[in-house]
Amino acid sequence: MKYEWLDEYLLSLPGAEKDYKAEWGWFRYMIRGKLFAAVCSPRGMKDEAYNGHDLVNLKCEPARGEILRAAHPEILPGFYCDKRNWIACLLDGELPDDILRELCAQSHELILRKLPKYVQREILGE
Repeated sequence: MKYEWLDEYLLSLPGAEKDYKAEWGWFRYMIRGKLFAAVCSPRGMKDEAYNGHDLVNLKCEPARGEILRAAHPEILPGFYCDKRNWIACLLDGELPDDILRELCAQSHELILRKLPKYVQREILGE
């Protein structure tokens, strides 16, 4: 994986927690049990777009996801997620670090905004 900073960055986001879902082979990043990122390496898949690639699934607004997929060949519909609301960023491609960081932060923000206001304030230290 070319983005060695990814794990540390995801865990640095407010309220981020990490676990490993062995049945899926996914490292999951969550806020209070709500998934905002998942890192995995699908193997043995019929769909060559995902097969054999390290990738991170991120929550994304549908219109933005379409624009991103058109602009970057390393961004695909979410792997094993709702393809309207999730994107998969290949971690062995040429996606610039700043774009991947921004997408991670936006995914985190989308999930944080869905939590109750008092939980948001607690996580953000307000």
